[in-house]
Parts: sequence; C-alpha cells; structure tokens
Amino acid sequence: MKKKILLAHGSGGRLAHELIKDVFLRSFDNKFLRPLGDSAIFDKEKIRWAFTTDSYVIRPLFFPGGDIGKLAVCGTINDLAVAGAAPLFLSCALIIEEGLEFSTLEKIVSSIKEAAEGAGVQIITGDTKVVEHGSADGLFINTSGVGIVRAREDLSPERIEAGDRIIINGTIGDHSIATLSGREEFDFQTEIESDCAPLNELIGMALSGSQDIKMMRDPTRGGVASIFNEIVSGQSFGIELWEEKIPIKEEVMSICEMLGFDPLYLANEGKVVLIAKEEEAEKLLSILRSHPLGKESQIMGKVIPEPKGKVYLRTAIGTRRVVDMLTGEQLPRIC
Repeated sequence: MKKKILLAHGSGGRLAHELIKDVFLRSFDNKFLRPLGDSAIFDKEKIRWAFTTDSYVIRPLFFPGGDIGKLAVCGTINDLAVAGAAPLFLSCALIIEEGLEFSTLEKIVSSIKEAAEGAGVQIITGDTKVVEHGSADGLFINTSGVGIVRAREDLSPERIEAGDRIIINGTIGDHSIATLSGREEFDFQTEIESDCAPLNELIGMALSGSQDIKMMRDPTRGGVASIFNEIVSGQSFGIELWEEKIPIKEEVMSICEMLGFDPLYLANEGKVVLIAKEEEAEKLLSILRSHPLGKESQIMGKVIPEPKGKVYLRTAIGTRRVVDMLTGEQLPRIC
C-alpha cells in the first residue's frame, strides 16, 4: 500500500519530524540544514547571518488578536530572534484564492505593513500567485527573513547541562484557543486573544543582559512539549517541567479541560523558551519582566542528568509523568 501525506505530517509532532528527517534531510543534507533549527546560521564576509523561511495556512484568516498577515511577519521575525539574530529584511509571497475579496486582501496587507514597521524590519521582495477557487482557503502566505547574529556564542543543545533553568516569557496556549474560537464549527465565546507578537526587542534585551543563555526556541506548532522533546532528543540530559510554575490562563485551562486538550501541546506565536545557567535565571527573569511581552515570565523547569532524552512533568501533587511528542496534533491549521 502506498504511503500518503496526512494532515498530521504538518503538525510539528512525531510524524512531521519523521517526514523532515526521512524525506527532506535525506535529500538536502548539509552542515547548515543538519541542526534543524529555527534558522540556518552561516558566515559571509566576516558577518554571521541567520536565514529562515516559513509558510502560513491558518484558518480562519482573522482571529482574536491578529490575522494571517501579522502572524506571517511575527513568525519569521521570531524564528530569527530565537537564533540570536537581529532581523533585518523579509520577503513576502502570497498565494491568493480566486474569489477573495479585495477588502480582505487590503486589510491583511495593511496588517503585514504595520507588523513589519513595528518590529523595525523591511519587506524588500515578494511574489503573488492566484489559484482556482477552492484551492487555498482564501490565502496562503510565505515569508523568509535574514538577520545578523548578535549572540556572543552558539545557541545549541550541546551547551546545555544539568542544573540549567528553563524560562518562558508568559502564558501558553493562547494562540490555539484564540484561533479555535474564531472557527464556525465551535460554538463558544472567549476573551482570549492570540499572543502573536514580534519578540526581537524582548530577546535582544535578554541577550544584551546575559552571556549565559544556552538556547532559545519559540514553541509554535506542537507547543512547549514538542520543543522540549526536540531539544533532548539524542542528548545526555533530560528536562523536568514544574506544573505549578507553567503560566496558563484560567480560561485557557478551562477550555482545554472541556475539549480534552493538553495545553503543553498548544501552539504559541509570541512566546520564547530560554535555557540558561541557574545562576543567571533570576537576572533573566527580571529582564524579561521589564518588557511588556515578558511581564508574566516564569522559571518553569530545569535540566536534569537522568533520564537522558526524556521530558517529565512534575505535577502539583508531586508525581511525575512523561511528556512525549504527539504523533499528530490536537488542533490543525493554526499556524
């Protein structure tokens, strides 16, 4: 029987990682791609550059707190920022479905412009294609970005060691729940808005204030659980998360309990996870909390020596459970 692509292959979960490694990495393998980071890092003319690309296929196009245009700009900026880079330039390519209203397109383009200008980046190239009605959910966007790496040292799992602390800049799951509330098939109202935001200024402050950040990631598809499983894979350490320290809005938790979601696997679009030396954790926490996008920052866990390659959640009642990588995704089409 011939294997076929499933929606789960684009989820950020286990099937997505298998697809990347078994198909794309096998064909395109090189030293720049091999780390499978949020951005490729390379040296040119004595300058260290970061380069990234991403595509956005969210449904609905507009959701509480943002739209596909804002999401595309912020997502690419954040992929550069967590690689330790200052974003400079973006490309923007739009695949437009026949029948999309001009007013909708103009509103999204205006949102793209506002998000880019607010983050201090320029859109310097792009492309437009139109496809037949029914082929694109209205609009798909691809953005690529380049920036100059400002981190003093490489940000990679190889620098992580037992005892390091894990910090996040705010509540998890807001983007997934906001997107869900905008879908016609779900009949509930919520005041939760997406956390979609550019993190380059916040991350720049953290990098300027500390030389002991080991690694950063933005927990988008697959949530924080998938990010931490990626980090520990094949490494000589594990990660322990502290349930009582993970920031989650009460309304997000209530909706998760009602629908059977685990917030650890929900997507975020304005969150960064930092791993840093224990001695630097409180200092970094203070820096993050001084910025509007980091007021709810928390130290949410630590790096442990055993068991290697595993992620655990220490629950509020003191037990531990394994946090594995999902095969698929709880909620598709959210990024």
